[in-house]
Amino acid sequence: MEKVVEFLNSINTFAYGYYLVGLLIIVSVFYSFKLKFVQVTMLKEGLRVIAEKPDGKSDALSSFQALAISVASRVGIGNIAGIAVAVMAGGAGSIFWMWVMAFFGGASAFAESTLAQIYKSHDGNGFKGGPAYYMQKALNQRWLGILFAIILILTYAFGFNGLQSYTMTSAFAVYYHNPDGFEQSHWTIIIGLFSSVIAALLFFGKSSLIGKINAYIVPAMALFYIALALIVTFMNLHLLPEVLSNIFAKAFDFKAIFGGFAGSAVVIGIKRGLFATEAGMGSAPNAAASAHTSHPVKQGLVQAISVLIGILICSSTAFLVLFSQAYFEGRTTALPLVQKAMGEFFGSWGLHFVSIAVVCFAITSLLGNYYYAQANIKYLTNSKLVMWIFNALAVAMVFIGSQMNLKLAWELADVLMAVMATLNIIAILLLSHIVKIALKDYLEQRKKGIEPKFDPKKLGIKNTECWE
Repeated sequence: MEKVVEFLNSINTFAYGYYLVGLLIIVSVFYSFKLKFVQVTMLKEGLRVIAEKPDGKSDALSSFQALAISVASRVGIGNIAGIAVAVMAGGAGSIFWMWVMAFFGGASAFAESTLAQIYKSHDGNGFKGGPAYYMQKALNQRWLGILFAIILILTYAFGFNGLQSYTMTSAFAVYYHNPDGFEQSHWTIIIGLFSSVIAALLFFGKSSLIGKINAYIVPAMALFYIALALIVTFMNLHLLPEVLSNIFAKAFDFKAIFGGFAGSAVVIGIKRGLFATEAGMGSAPNAAASAHTSHPVKQGLVQAISVLIGILICSSTAFLVLFSQAYFEGRTTALPLVQKAMGEFFGSWGLHFVSIAVVCFAITSLLGNYYYAQANIKYLTNSKLVMWIFNALAVAMVFIGSQMNLKLAWELADVLMAVMATLNIIAILLLSHIVKIALKDYLEQRKKGIEPKFDPKKLGIKNTECWE
């Protein structure tokens, strides 16, 4: 078992250190220039679109609810613990490169989500879609869609959901040292059962319920977390110039960079920027497709904004850590470092807030990851029995993940995600002309002062059942 884990880890070291990072950089920069930096030039338009409602479609998600689901998956433990690890491993300069890649990543997020909207399918009174759907409908490669769907299901429902559950349980380790003799194993079982009950209620419920719940929890927690980071910044305003100077200086410390490239601020920052936003990975389009909107570009714009939200959370964690004494001591990393930093600024309740934030972000991530997976189960089959079995296994994984460090499952999930992302990147690069046509159509209608409506026949785009 240890040899298998070691082998998978070596694959991941290469994939996430060089190969996949390179691919994601290429697609993000390519789309940024091809679409004339749509993530910046149409930011105001995207903010306008977020407020749109689903026009009476009872089971269809609004643009905002679809945004909440994708943000829920993006804004997870990685935006808290992952950023602390990045800062400790790559130094303050890694934050600069995280910002750079998030900036470019908005374009690839726009592209994949626009495609998901164009090629979505009906799902009762709502919609379903994602990379598997546009691989089949646009590229005419059903086998590729099946492969992608299977990989995503294994990665998100049985890999990352186990990780989220385990990390959520671990967040309470600080409370386990209890004089009443209540053992740690008892606490993990209680937390695992609590998580599983919530998962069961939502996994077996309506898909639209996930969007509605995330629409409340995600914005509230994100805003509160960012607000605390701003308070810490104002508390340490005299240190802000020094912290910013350190970020930029370390980002361009080329002697340190080329002395150990794989562990440098550049590589670590780029990796964190890419994986914190998930832009181009093929996950968020599964939520984007479910939104009811009048034009695919609208949801593309909304998803580009979700990248911005994710990076704001990451930046909040970064500043919390960089202002803390715990960072300079260098004795802790990951979640304990963030908890310790919060404790410095806000006392015991700051520690409690981090624990609560981790629970909320973990739960919403569980829901977001599940939503992605169930959309791909629906792509593979319409069998209610298969969906019921999948839901039961997904709930079981939440409990199992909370009880043990399933390193093998998580290493395998990372390998599968690299394959999944590769398939999606190839697909969206091949379909770049469709994204360009859709954006041009949207801009032309807006220039005329009318609310854009998508007409695929006029544009020569085929296999778009939901728009015909």
